Amino acid sequence: MSASSFSSFPLARKIIVAIDGPAGAGKSTIARHLARHFNLLNLETGAMYRAFALKALRADIPLQDSQRLEALAAETVIRLEPGEEDNRVLLDGEDVTGLIRNQMVTDAASQVSVWPAIRAWLVSLQQRMGAEGGVVMEGRDIGTVVFPHAEVKIFLDAAPEVRGLRRYDQVAQLGPAPAIQPEEVIRDLRARDERDRNRADSPLKPASDAVLLDSTHLTLDEVVAAAEAIVTAKLAQLHHDGGVGHAS
Repeated sequence: MSASSFSSFPLARKIIVAIDGPAGAGKSTIARHLARHFNLLNLETGAMYRAFALKALRADIPLQDSQRLEALAAETVIRLEPGEEDNRVLLDGEDVTGLIRNQMVTDAASQVSVWPAIRAWLVSLQQRMGAEGGVVMEGRDIGTVVFPHAEVKIFLDAAPEVRGLRRYDQVAQLGPAPAIQPEEVIRDLRARDERDRNRADSPLKPASDAVLLDSTHLTLDEVVAAAEAIVTAKLAQLHHDGGVGHAS
């Protein structure tokens, strides 16, 4: 059976695919592709953190003030709606999809994500969004915290130097040459890795049953093919076993 033919099976529409990994590993690209290929809904959880970070920046709340951030979260509504290519990100009803991709918001998202109360709030939202299955979710703790019983878990990684250069190239393709140098991007990624891997709550790490996919020496097409193969193999196993069962 071909990979795409699995999308016609009810079990494919119920499966949860969790993609975790550090910043710049290509999680969003792979998640978008898998969602299209297997007819799944792509829920980009990182966008939720960025949307909240945008609200915190707009409110001029210090990102180290956990109490004020928690109070802000209590009056915040974030929704993701599937689009043809990317999700639409709604913050209190406002479409902020085009406002959350700049470096300031991205850095702020990494900082607000260290607070347990903020993570717990967003994890609860994520679990509700994916409770029915049929989704690809990518982030930092999807396979370990958000959906520990996901049928497919992929930990996507690459050397910091490779991730930094890819991120730099992506920014350069969007417009004029970036003001910062590749070395600065790599340094920022290393700092973000340090925060993500060593935070007290939900540190970045592969789930014990995750498949590690290191893209350091792979082209994008090779990474896509490898991710497709991982999902296809799991769908074949589930089809043979006769079902899908998961819980949050």
